[in-house]
Amino acid sequence: MSRAKGFTLIELVMIIVILGILSAVAIPKFFDLQTSAKIAAEKGIVGGVRAGISTYYANQCTNATCAYPTTLDSAVVGACNTTNACFGTVLSQGGVTADWTKATATTYTGPTNTTYTYTSGTGTFQ
Repeated sequence: MSRAKGFTLIELVMIIVILGILSAVAIPKFFDLQTSAKIAAEKGIVGGVRAGISTYYANQCTNATCAYPTTLDSAVVGACNTTNACFGTVLSQGGVTADWTKATATTYTGPTNTTYTYTSGTGTFQ
C-alpha cells in the first residue's frame, strides 16, 4: 500500500486562517504608512523651505542690510507642477513640483491639506 503525499484538509484550513489574520493586520498598517509618508514628506519640505529662507537671509547679510526674500517663488496661484514650481527662490533643487498648491501669493497648502503662510517681514513660514 502506497502512502499519498500532500496536505490534509485541516492543514489547508489552518494555513488559510493564518493568512487571513496576517492580511487583516497588514492592510491597515499599509494604508497608515501612506499617510505617515505624506506627513513626513510635507514636514521635510517645510523644513527645507525654512532652511532656505535662513540661507537666503544669511546670503543677503553680506551687504550692510539683511533681508528675507520678498516671495518664495515666481509660481502663479494653483497647483505646483513642473511648469509652476513652488518655493523655487529658497530651495536649491529648483522647487516643489507636485502635491502642493499655492492659494495666494504667500499661502501654500501641503499634501495633507495643512496651510502654511509666509511672512516676508519676519521670514516665518508657518
